[in-house]
Amino acid sequence: MVAETLERTDKAKGLSRVFKALGDENRLAIFQLLRERCAGSCEVSEDGADRTVTEIAKDFDLALSTVSHHLKELRNAGLVICEKHGKQVYCRVNATLLEDLEAFMRER
Repeated sequence: MVAETLERTDKAKGLSRVFKALGDENRLAIFQLLRERCAGSCEVSEDGADRTVTEIAKDFDLALSTVSHHLKELRNAGLVICEKHGKQVYCRVNATLLEDLEAFMRER
């Protein structure tokens, strides 16, 4: 019983962090852009499913530093994975967390 309560509390904290990150319209738009881009496979790939921070910034009327801040919040919530390759930082949706969110939304 105690273990179930702790697990439920941990799950609630994680979900709260995710929904809080998505509560900002710019972060939600950035997440949506990345989610649409991965369309089926959010793994790093040669076909460009991941986007550079610079490419993301070009799609929005936001400074590069502002986009970087929003991506940091999305990373901290576990929604986005960013990896540095040379001078570029590539970002993509965390497919595992996306699947977990879908399962949560379907729970009864």
